[in-house]
Amino acid sequence: MSNYTYLKEAVYEANMEIPREQLAIATFGNVSGVDRAAGVMAIKPSGVPYHRLRVEDIVVLDLNNVVVEGTMRPSSDTKTHALLYRSFAGIGGVCHTHSTYAVAWAQALLPIPNLGTTHADHLTVAVPVTDVMSDEMILRDYETETGHQILDLFSRGSLNPEEVEMVLVACHGPFTWGKDPAKAVYNSVVLEEIAKMAYLTLQLNPAATAIKQSLCDKHYFRKHGKDAYYGQGC
Repeated sequence: MSNYTYLKEAVYEANMEIPREQLAIATFGNVSGVDRAAGVMAIKPSGVPYHRLRVEDIVVLDLNNVVVEGTMRPSSDTKTHALLYRSFAGIGGVCHTHSTYAVAWAQALLPIPNLGTTHADHLTVAVPVTDVMSDEMILRDYETETGHQILDLFSRGSLNPEEVEMVLVACHGPFTWGKDPAKAVYNSVVLEEIAKMAYLTLQLNPAATAIKQSLCDKHYFRKHGKDAYYGQGC
């Protein structure tokens, strides 16, 4: 009997949302979750098709990437997830997808501008994009350096990872996170939708500008912060 069934089940269910939400094809994409009290994370095994994935296949590791439970090789992105957990203390789940519109923005090396209220409901700034990774970083430890690209962007931009729960890795694709694996996947769904909306908006009107600050603030703060009033509360 696994000591981490609760975590593996949550991570399994979150991973199964990737094909349901059409966030990736084939074996692409992965979701992880962390139990900080136990000092472990769980993540999808590498290269396993979603229709064959089972709860027992989910791999459990410590936050230094040492396998604690599981017989399969963990996702090739495991080191990126682990570095984000070690660096962003408030997050409980990480999701990486290859969703079409978010990847297109990442490949174009462009942040996604905040053009309307759907975007503003979730964050007040553009979805940021990292720098292109140097050859030295690629050759050194690619997956760890992917995490460092994200950390460097958040540090330089003074971004709060508990407010900006999504990022585009240049030439690669999106990473999102949240309080748990389910929220991390939700943020990937949101990111893909606002990426699509922004693309279509700029096709219709290439001169479209960012949402005005007062409207942005209204939509963001009615869902977030001490004065939020959207939804039913606790």
